[in-house]
Amino acid sequence: MQKYQEKQFDIPELKGISKTNIEEHLKLYSGYVKNTNNILEKVSELSEDIEANQFTLTEMQRRFSFEFNGMRNHEYYFGALEGGPTDLSDDSELKTAIEKEWGSFDKWFSLFKSIAKTRGVGWVNLYYDKETNQLLNGWVDEQHLGHLNGLQPILCLDMWEHSFVADYQPSGKGQYIDDFFTNLNWQKIEESFTEARK
Repeated sequence: MQKYQEKQFDIPELKGISKTNIEEHLKLYSGYVKNTNNILEKVSELSEDIEANQFTLTEMQRRFSFEFNGMRNHEYYFGALEGGPTDLSDDSELKTAIEKEWGSFDKWFSLFKSIAKTRGVGWVNLYYDKETNQLLNGWVDEQHLGHLNGLQPILCLDMWEHSFVADYQPSGKGQYIDDFFTNLNWQKIEESFTEARK
């Protein structure tokens, strides 16, 4: 069975989000990769006697989506911060698609930010639906509850407390979200959008 490899991210100094916070956050990501591989390995072993190991197998399989999505969510999150901030150009196909869907970039951002303030831990994601050729926002509880099946994430914002409390007060969610957007490499996000539409 092929193992998932931990990705390395070239993240420069960020506005508002400290290097220490990023380093600690990357350790959590590393744990998701490790746990994803551990579960796959253990499920393979336990599958030698499915009947005897049924309870353990089913509980491990239930846990798998949490670990796997935790790994992937963080890869989108850190990937969007790689290389330092770049602007979303006015002639960007992603910007055009956002404006088509929501009327303006600012309106989409206001809605995205509002979703990010959902009570509880989770993620707010911008998805692309290839079937209808449209963008959609979505909230994901924890790492895995509420993902929109068949849709490709374009941008993922971590709203677990571990992503911001080292640098912001719990009441500082809004500033964390603003700083996250200030630090985004829109060229990377545009590449994700282009790839999703192939």
